[in-house]
Amino acid sequence: MTDDAWFADLDPGDRETAAGRIRGGRADASADWPALAVETGFVADEDDYYDRLRDATLDAARAAVEEAEGAVDQQLVHAVRAMDDCRRQANELAERVAEWGSSRFENAGTGVEYARELTDRDPTGAGDRRAVSLARRVVALDEEADAIREYVETTTPEVAPNLAALAGPVLAARLLSLAGGLESLAKKPSGTVQVLGAEDALFAHLRGDAPSPKHGIIYTHDAVRGTRPADRGSAARALAGKLSIAARIDHYSGDRRPELEAELDERIATIQARAGGAGAGEDA
Repeated sequence: MTDDAWFADLDPGDRETAAGRIRGGRADASADWPALAVETGFVADEDDYYDRLRDATLDAARAAVEEAEGAVDQQLVHAVRAMDDCRRQANELAERVAEWGSSRFENAGTGVEYARELTDRDPTGAGDRRAVSLARRVVALDEEADAIREYVETTTPEVAPNLAALAGPVLAARLLSLAGGLESLAKKPSGTVQVLGAEDALFAHLRGDAPSPKHGIIYTHDAVRGTRPADRGSAARALAGKLSIAARIDHYSGDRRPELEAELDERIATIQARAGGAGAGEDA
């Protein structure tokens, strides 16, 4: 019985091993563990036992959190959110640069490209220097977004090969981000995957203020966006179903299934080939 204890033959000061046993250990039957810990000399009394158990449990939980946060799918979650933040900030600041630039320089333009043009200017005064400096910050943010996107495009196929093949690396990473990770996405039904990113519209529907959304972020996929509006609900359901299967395969087995792409292409081709009025009532 003592051999099943998490503290069996354990140095009381070895908190790392204690945490590992709490995380991965198990006992075939219950026992009076505090009494056994005192009997074997691991602790002086029951209070000491519970103090050490608490420390080991907290260490185990902390290690589990650190491991989860360090997982590659979580790095993708952080990356795609950072990419979007960089791009959004760059675009917002580019508007400010355009306004400022129009007051300082001739032939003012708009957007990040105009900010890029300003970085080549030779400022002649304090105001010019600050406007050009801000333009350089805009360009740096935009270039950082590009660099993060490259990381996402390279890493997503390694983490979720089937999902990346079906959705494309960036959309796949966005789905992971919205779901909170690959495991969480793999556990979601296809109906939930279909409306990820459309939470505001879904809540409005549940309140009775709007119709049910047909799709969320998967609208950006060619299978949905390239389908006529009357049939986009069907296309979104077909895509979400395959994405859900792909996420489960990626999480639970990791083997590549090219047939998923062929099956999706065939289904979408069928939906898009519908005659003018066919199916309009289904998704209208």
